[in-house]
Amino acid sequence: MLAKLHDKAFDREGWIFEIKWDGYRAVAEVNGKNSRLYSRNGLAFENEYAVVFEELKRIKKKMVLDGEIVAFGENGMPSFQAIQQYDPATTPLVYYVFDILSLNGKSLKNSPLLERKQILKDLLPESDIIKYCDHVEDNGKEFFELMQKQGLEGMIAKRSDSRYIEDSRSSDWLKVKHMLTDEAVIAGYTAPRGGRNYFGALILGSYENGRLKYIGHTGTGFNQKTLKEVYGKLQDLVTDTSPFEDKIKVNSPVTWVKPKLVCNLKFTEVTADGNRRHPVFMGLRKDKAAKEVKLEAPVETEKAEPVTVEQKAMQKTTTISGKKLPLTNLDKVYWPEEGYTKGDVINYYSEMAKHMIKYLKGRPQSLMRTPNGITGGAFYHKDAGENAPDWMETYPVWSDSSNKTVDYLLCNDKPSLLYIANLGCIEINPWNSTIKKPDHPDYFIMDIDPSEKNSFDQVIECAQVIKEILDKAGAESYCKTSGSTGLHIYVPLGAKYTYEEAKQFAEMIAQFAQEQLPGFTTLERSLSKRGKDRIYIDYLQNRRGQTLSSVYSLRPKPGAPVSTPLEWKEVKKGLQPTDFNIENIFKRIEKKGDLFAPVLGKGIDMLKAIKKLSE
Repeated sequence: MLAKLHDKAFDREGWIFEIKWDGYRAVAEVNGKNSRLYSRNGLAFENEYAVVFEELKRIKKKMVLDGEIVAFGENGMPSFQAIQQYDPATTPLVYYVFDILSLNGKSLKNSPLLERKQILKDLLPESDIIKYCDHVEDNGKEFFELMQKQGLEGMIAKRSDSRYIEDSRSSDWLKVKHMLTDEAVIAGYTAPRGGRNYFGALILGSYENGRLKYIGHTGTGFNQKTLKEVYGKLQDLVTDTSPFEDKIKVNSPVTWVKPKLVCNLKFTEVTADGNRRHPVFMGLRKDKAAKEVKLEAPVETEKAEPVTVEQKAMQKTTTISGKKLPLTNLDKVYWPEEGYTKGDVINYYSEMAKHMIKYLKGRPQSLMRTPNGITGGAFYHKDAGENAPDWMETYPVWSDSSNKTVDYLLCNDKPSLLYIANLGCIEINPWNSTIKKPDHPDYFIMDIDPSEKNSFDQVIECAQVIKEILDKAGAESYCKTSGSTGLHIYVPLGAKYTYEEAKQFAEMIAQFAQEQLPGFTTLERSLSKRGKDRIYIDYLQNRRGQTLSSVYSLRPKPGAPVSTPLEWKEVKKGLQPTDFNIENIFKRIEKKGDLFAPVLGKGIDMLKAIKKLSE
């Protein structure tokens, strides 16, 4: 799995931050005498870094590890030049392991990152040569400042719930560099001048849309040894033809070479035409193929970049109720099969706002962001952060887990809803209570959550049983599709009871329902313990800060389904969870009105309801 370049450090809940090691990425297949150690492009490391390989073979458990082989220079700091000129007799090596991909033959790639790292931490036998790569959570800015003070290359930021996807360079992993460094393809060299031997400067390139683009040349960073080594490796690659399609202006005659060798650079900045200014040669990279080297200069946040015609078509700024709202990447496809875009999501919520805002107003929002659409992964975001507009209202909540105050966004009007949608939120997730009475929910929820082998008819049967129990209790209830595979049943409380009281009552209802349907329902939350054929009757959603998709929320699922209120007579066999979607929901509301309005009403008398159930 690869990391995208990011322009600056950031603080964000749900992210972890690791040191960016300046070494060779290496995968270790640990299996006793049959162990392997190799680079990302399959180059064997067993012999060259034997001290690491022999240490790995001592590990008794069978596992696949991902990490970085790091060499330390004379100053005790990680050094790419030290590993490039590695001498086993004098250069200390450490294999920093930051991920585990498989354990005892079972893949862990679909487990969330933090779960993988905890397994790794628990199982990895550390030594002077094999070390666990630790991390910090949430506080990336402070961590990055420490990296700068230590003179390290930078940091890697990762979403804590990200899955491991091989050969994917997604925004789930980001690299933030302290020093400007890059890789470059060697395309040629100039003749030496003065008393210098072998060559004067290396001509450098990088691939853009499959074409090699000139990015400058470097004549610094070499000693006599590296001049001779690089020159020797280039001789078999000499050619009469320039590998660049465009003519390159260089002051000295150039000997062209086939674009095969890759080197590391450090430099001061990127010029307007994409050249690296003051580039310094840092060593050859044997673990990278030339075609992998693509233009990846950091984006400078202080300067506005030119906007292309295509980008202009994808963004606009609108003013709603006097509030200025920038909308971006409107043409980005969120549903690849159906072709729905981010713009379609924003248009949907713009039209749905008049029906939806009353269910969101005054409720802290737990943002589930899917900025790359339904196939691009999701992450949760609670803190409004520095980028929220001044007119966006927030609600501060102390978080024990992150040891800081989290400013939740409040979705009080149409501009707020569209701002949240523009963040990449296909789904809207409000609290069950408002900030007026944050510890007293307006309703409690029964979340009917099927497992892999449950049918939707079983979900419907479970909902019908819960409805019968609530009817006996004299408690009005209202059902909606989850927009995915389940159903949600809401019971109005009128903010008269605490979350704990609501949860206890919901648990009672769940127990009664499970007793009537013992064959395919459970109150066991753990997926591994409840099996693949049990519906989980989830009453634990009735806790402060827990959220579910709002009524009328889109869901990031195939078909663009909508969480839709139902008449109880519709909750019968034949109903499908994807019956209601972005295309037909407005016609349904026009025909049936807002079926969910009573959920925000006076609320039940819980004591009377409990008494009736006890009779």
